Amino acid sequence: MNSIDTHTLSELEDPTLIDVREVVEYISGHAPVAVNLPLSELVARVAEVPRGDTVYLICESGGRSAQAAEWLAAQGIDAVNVIGGTSAWRAAGLPLATEGN
Repeated sequence: MNSIDTHTLSELEDPTLIDVREVVEYISGHAPVAVNLPLSELVARVAEVPRGDTVYLICESGGRSAQAAEWLAAQGIDAVNVIGGTSAWRAAGLPLATEGN
């Protein structure tokens, strides 16, 4: 499985970043460019995942996003797991957005 650290991700220009945490987790703080698509809904909503671009997956610590990245890769999508997830993003002092920001 492909992976990326939060610092390298933060330097990418306009990455497609999907936060697979549940909505309540997402609204408490997420990477500003992240779109929420909970892991629990991923299979049913897979058509919403862009094809043709690299898709980066993030959760709180990297476990759920690793599962999502593996599953999406099996569907033919170029999926990359964010190591350490939002916890690592937060620890690195990178900006967080809350719902409405």
